[in-house]
Amino acid sequence: MPRGEIPLDPDGGPLFEFAARLRKLREEAGRPTYRDLAQRAHYGIATLSSAAAGRQLPSLAVTLAYVRACGGDEREWKVIWQRTADACSGGDASAGDGKEQGDKGGAKPPYAGLFAFGEADAGFFFGREKLTGALVEHLKEKRLLVLFGASGSGKSSVLRAGVIPAFPEGSALVFTPGAHPLEECGSRLAARADCAPAPVHAGLAAEPGAFHRMVRRVLASRRDPGPGPEELLVVVDQFEEVFTLCRDVRERERFVAALVHAAQAPDSRARVALAVRSDFYTHCTRLPQLAEALPRAHHSVGPMTAEELRAVIVRPAARCRLTVESALLTALTADAHGRPGALPLLSHALLETWKRRRGNALTLTGYRAAGGFEGALTQTAEELYGALGESGKEVARRLFVRLVALGEGTEDTKRRVPRRELDNGPDTRFVLEQATRARLLTADGDHVEIAHEALIRCWPRLAGWLEEDRGQERLHRALTEATALWESMDHDPDTLYRGARLAAARELPPQVLTARERAFLDAGEAAARQEQQRDRDRLRRLRRLAGALVVLLVCAVTAAGFAVRAQGTVTRQRNEAVALRAAAESVRLSQHSPSLAVQIALAAYQRSPQGRTRDALLSTLSVASAGSGTLGSRPAGQAPAEHTPAGHAPALTADGRTLAMADGSRVVLWDMSDPLLPRRLGSPDADGVALNAIEFTGDGATLAGTGVDRVLRLWDVTDPRRPVLLSERPTGHTGPLYSIAVRRDGHIAATSSYDDTIRLWDIADPARPRLLDTLTGHEGNVKPVAFSPDGRTLASGADDGDVRVWDVTDPRHASPVTVLEGHRHFVDALAFSPDGRTLLSGSDDRTAKLWDISALPRHRELGELAAHTDIVTGVAFAPHGRTAVTVGVDSSVHVWDVTDRARPAHLAHLTNPRGTVKEVRPLAADGTFLTVTAHYSVQIWYTDLDRALADACDRVRTAIDRDAWARHFPRLDYAPPCPRRT
Repeated sequence: MPRGEIPLDPDGGPLFEFAARLRKLREEAGRPTYRDLAQRAHYGIATLSSAAAGRQLPSLAVTLAYVRACGGDEREWKVIWQRTADACSGGDASAGDGKEQGDKGGAKPPYAGLFAFGEADAGFFFGREKLTGALVEHLKEKRLLVLFGASGSGKSSVLRAGVIPAFPEGSALVFTPGAHPLEECGSRLAARADCAPAPVHAGLAAEPGAFHRMVRRVLASRRDPGPGPEELLVVVDQFEEVFTLCRDVRERERFVAALVHAAQAPDSRARVALAVRSDFYTHCTRLPQLAEALPRAHHSVGPMTAEELRAVIVRPAARCRLTVESALLTALTADAHGRPGALPLLSHALLETWKRRRGNALTLTGYRAAGGFEGALTQTAEELYGALGESGKEVARRLFVRLVALGEGTEDTKRRVPRRELDNGPDTRFVLEQATRARLLTADGDHVEIAHEALIRCWPRLAGWLEEDRGQERLHRALTEATALWESMDHDPDTLYRGARLAAARELPPQVLTARERAFLDAGEAAARQEQQRDRDRLRRLRRLAGALVVLLVCAVTAAGFAVRAQGTVTRQRNEAVALRAAAESVRLSQHSPSLAVQIALAAYQRSPQGRTRDALLSTLSVASAGSGTLGSRPAGQAPAEHTPAGHAPALTADGRTLAMADGSRVVLWDMSDPLLPRRLGSPDADGVALNAIEFTGDGATLAGTGVDRVLRLWDVTDPRRPVLLSERPTGHTGPLYSIAVRRDGHIAATSSYDDTIRLWDIADPARPRLLDTLTGHEGNVKPVAFSPDGRTLASGADDGDVRVWDVTDPRHASPVTVLEGHRHFVDALAFSPDGRTLLSGSDDRTAKLWDISALPRHRELGELAAHTDIVTGVAFAPHGRTAVTVGVDSSVHVWDVTDRARPAHLAHLTNPRGTVKEVRPLAADGTFLTVTAHYSVQIWYTDLDRALADACDRVRTAIDRDAWARHFPRLDYAPPCPRRT
């Protein structure tokens, strides 16, 4: 249940009256929730709720956004806000009215905003002296540094403004990899050596050692008089681009091999520093050369201490003879301390506060007028967007979305785009100029990119654009790459889109396409028409040939019989090929046109009932939830659900009828009695803390959860419409929590953590949970934990690649039983069979394994489930125990018959076109499973073919028309599989 607002202080003066009027406006608008207001206003929930709290005056931009969301009169509220600001500041609102002082007299700002500090900014770079010293010493001793840190932790700044100035002037080469890292590296080296880039690029592609030799050539080619640097410091910033932008695996491996070789050669004159986002650590371990060097080369950028944050805030201002108000220093330190990725937000808030300074003082009033910690960035972006006309807003949307690389199992990242990829119209040039002036974008030479990834996280409007249709954005990115390839190959017709890809690309809104992309699609359509004409000519010739065969048939009956049989074989083979192609197209169409996709898959299966067409039919029948979408197509005549489940951490009751989904800082309960029509129930209060794992007790009466604050929370969900928080208990873990498991009787819970431990809890009285025991033994982050059905055994998996089994019959004195060794990488998922005799584990080594644990401590490895091409992220048994399901990063769902555990049989390979599948849970209905993707969408999968065939036409809204049929089933008679749907 949402909590009521805190009563206003009647002695609050003008702020009391202002907040009271805002609350009255919200009442008159029907009292919408602050979550609904945030979606309308594009500001965060905390920003909007604090505007009506009466403790401080919100900025004018936040006030007007609040008023617009409630349907109020903006002109009237501008007057009300100005009057309140005057009353609060004694008639002088100049420092807090949102108007910038700007850079008076051409003064250089002491803060970089969203930009990373560069070598020229070293005099203003403070707070990282200890880390900088450690990195410099590391590089001087070991030559290779791989610097990991969260987005916004300051990796780029500490390398550019801290490490590089510690080396001789002119000894650094800094670049980002981009889509073609070898080409970018070759161009930078050639420029330093004053030679042509093509031979350098060719040499790097042919042999990793060429990089090492090219470094020596760069050092020898220095023309300036006097002694030059004896070594070259190569800094590769935003190294994660080799995974997000570079699609050529061979080029990626050769680029990394060249860097590692240059740093490890005995006579090396190069030192190499790589800056990588921490969520790409696993990606780095998959590169053999880099994985071998990581244990000795990696270093982490942690959060700043309070003293370091004070230095970041105060010392740059002091260098410009400015002062920082003590209240502002306290507020900034409190807002930034302990927050991951806080530095760009802090720097941008300081820059905006500097623009609103009073005299030579940075004040708390100016900070609040700028929008506060996260609000400053949102306010800057919203002011830019609001100042544009209608055409400019549409251009801004297309531009910012194009500058984001969509994550696959990782967060979205910024994308460096060449200017030639953008339309060169006046609107585009104007928006680009304004966004660059607002420091939201950077434009250097021939490329444009977002100033910092913090904008992706903190601008709700941009996040909304990205989530509206991620599938469409991926389709558009693929079209952009195909257009560039077509142009680079001199308009080669073999590179044009054909068939389903051309049809899907033509469904993109015309306004999002550039002139180059429209020309590419037009050329594809022209080529398709020519191909259709050739097909008609070919068919005409075939008909003439058939006439000749008829004459021959009259003359030779034997030959005629043979020809008839041959024609039947050819027709059957043709129909089978058409059906297989249509089945593959149906999966690609399922996320854009689910009704059409189901009919194509069903028709393909009816014409060629085999494994591939069956898998395609089951894949298209997945019931999907993608935020604003719906859980599949509903039966005709039934009303749509008010909302659909979404989140990243699922929990199901034992009967499969109640689902809990953790979505950021809240949990929502759903009635899943009918998976096609989920009904929203209650929302347990998590006090605004992001939850990462939840689980029901066996009777479904209690829900347990853990969050980023490392606190165990227990809710009474006996009435799922009105959940009640029973207790909050700090776990004592020193690292982030990964998962939670609850014993079936609901008395014992287990929590796992990145501090390499497991903790057992007595939750028999959920109002007073008690710590029972701490289990140690793993040598890496502990991830999944699971209780056996009888509750006597606990299994745990970790990054050390082992599965440990514990005897928890007496949870106060739990003891290790055995260790299951066999996986070659991290263990990410565990599940017990319903009889408790078998354990199923999933790993980063792309396999799942079945273990016989019926006679512990003796155990043995049974069958291996090896079908995935990437990390196995989730495993589950069906309630009857004869079927198992595995899901993974490769976007696939594999179904297995495990009746014979030593020889599991592959039953189905289902495809999720939305990308990575993270979690899987069995539902109450036999043969039905629920999965969660990396982008929080929920899907329901049928594995029972008979049920799928019976229900397929219930998903159809409009029968497939003749044109669509002819496009997907050429030369086959029109026979819609669901003809009665209209």
